[in-house]
Formats: sequence, structure tokens, C-alpha cells
Amino acid sequence: MMTMTDKIRMMLPVVSKWFNTRPVYQKAVTPLMIMHSFSPVSHSQNRTLTTKTLARGIELVTTNKHVATVPNNPLQLAVNTQLAEERPLCILLCWLMSQQKHVLKYARFYLDQGFTCLTVSLTPWQLLWPVTGSQLVAKDILTFLSLNRNYQSTIVHGFSVGGYLWGEALNMMSQNAQKYNPILNQIRGQIWDSVVDMQGIPVGMPFAIFPNNALLRNSLEKYIRYHMAKFHESATKHYNLASSSYHNSILTAPALFLCSLDDSVGSIQGIRTVADKWEAKGIEVFLKAWESSPHVSHLHHHPEEYKLEMKAFLERLQLVPYPEKFLHHVPHSQVSRV
Repeated sequence: MMTMTDKIRMMLPVVSKWFNTRPVYQKAVTPLMIMHSFSPVSHSQNRTLTTKTLARGIELVTTNKHVATVPNNPLQLAVNTQLAEERPLCILLCWLMSQQKHVLKYARFYLDQGFTCLTVSLTPWQLLWPVTGSQLVAKDILTFLSLNRNYQSTIVHGFSVGGYLWGEALNMMSQNAQKYNPILNQIRGQIWDSVVDMQGIPVGMPFAIFPNNALLRNSLEKYIRYHMAKFHESATKHYNLASSSYHNSILTAPALFLCSLDDSVGSIQGIRTVADKWEAKGIEVFLKAWESSPHVSHLHHHPEEYKLEMKAFLERLQLVPYPEKFLHHVPHSQVSRV
């Protein structure tokens, strides 16, 4: 009779082949993320957004049409761009396998209030191999913030695995307080939607990649559990360290958690544990838990409440100069790349 270990070993070539086949990433469906469809608007209401790719998985989204970076340093904005970008910044730490059209529905809330957005995403491979993957992305985030000090007010808005990525960034900042304290001081608030701790990775990643295929989800979950057991030094110990940095955050800015009671990936128990720890540290914490709402789908299922929670939180931070724009349906935007 075959043991579970034997079954996993037989499955490894299939999973390994999948992870090394790039087109799968491009064709995968966004996890449980059929977003709220905003009503069409007239052409006069359209706004042109500019997106600038700064590094792998990192894009700047702005209403500034003229975005340029320093030659040979794509993470540093040119002087003229920095002068034009003296506005608040929102760092959107996206869920796994997110698509731009869905991420922009959150970005538009901030763009309407005069923000610029930095969108950050991870691939499954970067998540599985943090030393050569997610940690490099976290380092790029901090490099961007260090090189572009024109953003005096920053909001961190993270989804799902974005909490883990921010834990990697927090760990790096804690190791060099003198360098990164100015960055921590400019962060005015943090919003966490369906945030996932390391225990949620084996369940969350398969749902993100194979939302409609239970067989492949189960197979991938078994592989990830094997991966975390087998590659402790190159993967799991880094998850543990990032989780500890997130739980014991050195960032003391007010926080809003958005979650649901029946989310099987970002569990309410884990989120409450973090919220309690942060409150004990003196961090002002707010938590909105819906009775029923799928993972990273709260805006779709509870659009008005979601927007009200965001608006109320940002108003406490005095970052809503145009409140009349917040609750209206957000106009579709034309996106241009530079």
C-alpha cells in the first residue's frame, strides 16, 4: 500500500512541471475575485491613468501623464516626476494571481483622493522561494520608498498574502532602524483585507491558482505542505520570521482589518490574534467582520459597507479631501503605459 509520502513523490514531477510553465500564470483566473462591476459612464467622466513598471511585480499608477525614472535606476523617479508626485502614496500589496483590472478598482478609491498608487504582486514561484523571490520584492518596495522621499503620507493597503510580504519588509526595516525609521514615520495608516498568515499558504495558494478545479487544488495543497516540511531552511523559516515580524509589527500606524467569519483562507481567529497583539502594543485597531463573504471578495459582496469603512478610516487620518467622490461609482479609466 502506498504511503502519503510515496503519493507526493509521484505527484512532484507534475507539480514541478506546472511551476516551470510560465503560460499557466498568464491564463490563471483571479482567486474568488469577481469584482463589483461599476456602471458605465459617459466619455467625459473617463480619466487617463498612467502605469509605469518599476521592477518585476511593481508598478506605479498615477494620474500624472509624465512619469520618468532615473537612467539605470528604475526605482528612482526623475526629479521632475518627484516634484509632480508630491502627493500621498498608497502601497497596494495584492493578492496572489491578481489582475490589473481588479486591482485598479481599489486604486481608483485612492486616485480620486489625490493619491498615487504603488501596486505590488507576487508570483507563486516568488512565494515558494522567498530568498530569491518575495524578499527581493520586499527590498524593492523599501528601495523605492527610500529613493523617493517626496511622498510624505503613505497608506499600506494589503490583501491576503500581501500581509506576508509586508512581514518580510518589516523584518528588513527592523534590522536597520536608522535607515528605515523615516519610512515608518511617513506611514499614516494600514488596511488589511483578508490577510493571511503562513498557516493559510497551503490552502490559499491552491485556491488562487486553481479556483475551479478541486483535484488540482488538493494536489497542489499536498505539494505545498511537503514543500514547507522539506525546505525549512530555504522557505519555511523565512515564513516564520515574516509572520513574527507582522505579529510584532514595528509599525504603529492605525490599522483597519476587513474580514469575514466564514473565510477559510484568512481566518477570523488569526486576524483577531494579530489585532489583539497590536492593540496591546498601543496601536489603534479597527476590525470589520462580515458574517459571510469569500476570501478577498468583500468589496464585491458588500460594496457600500466596504467603501464606508474605508472612507471612515481614511477620514480619521485626514486623507479624504474629496469625500463626495468616495461613495459614488468609480468611473472606468483608460490606462496608458510608459
